[in-house]
Amino acid sequence: MISIQDVIDEITKPVKKIVNTVDGLLYGEVNESITGIIVTFVASQYVLKKSTELDANLIITHEGIFYSHHAHNPLQDYKSFIEKQRFIKDSNIAIYRLHDYIHHYQPDIIMLGLLKSLELDKNNTKHFDTSAIVTVPTTTVGQMANQIKQKLEIPYVRIIGDIEMTCSKIGFLVGYRGGSNLAIPLFENEGVELIIAGEGPEWETPEYVRDANEQGRNKALILIGHAASEEPGMEYLVELLKEKFNRLPVHFVKEKPIINVF
Repeated sequence: MISIQDVIDEITKPVKKIVNTVDGLLYGEVNESITGIIVTFVASQYVLKKSTELDANLIITHEGIFYSHHAHNPLQDYKSFIEKQRFIKDSNIAIYRLHDYIHHYQPDIIMLGLLKSLELDKNNTKHFDTSAIVTVPTTTVGQMANQIKQKLEIPYVRIIGDIEMTCSKIGFLVGYRGGSNLAIPLFENEGVELIIAGEGPEWETPEYVRDANEQGRNKALILIGHAASEEPGMEYLVELLKEKFNRLPVHFVKEKPIINVF
């Protein structure tokens, strides 16, 4: 028998104990036997339904399931919250949130998964705690954007700066790390020409890029979306789990892009 605790121990053991964390078992009991595992970016209603179809009673989700980063949620009396919680309990689904621990792997598994998906993990790469810098053969911002769309199978990206600008030193910031406090030091101190990020406040890094270009210092930013930047890392986790728990069905369930292009 493989229990939920066995899986928790395996996915958290590469990292020292984190005291203040959003990670933890949100539903279920640690001694429950596992029939199958679903790994996902977020345990959406669609993912919950897939877990019952696949007979997978443990979901490992990267993001919070009730529309908030933190467990305390003032929206718990609203219909979507109530219905989703009812479905979870009626279906006897166990859900483990894996956010902080996986970001603290060395290197960050979420970052490594993105670089692997873009086939950039073999390039000259410098990993930091919250970012990575990759040196590639000289390309343009537009060519890199097309590569991202193709490899990640996403319909669009958002570009700030000149699409024809050439670059070879690229910074990566997954998830919500695209704000100025993390992005601008990569531009200024590390000399990156292009940053590829999940998302961040539009009035921060995009405005820096606009001013830098107006001042004659060519910089560019590609925003690919929070989920698009972090899903590859969770998918990479599936490979690691299959190696350790080869008797268990382990599935990666990906949602459709959440924003439509109009």
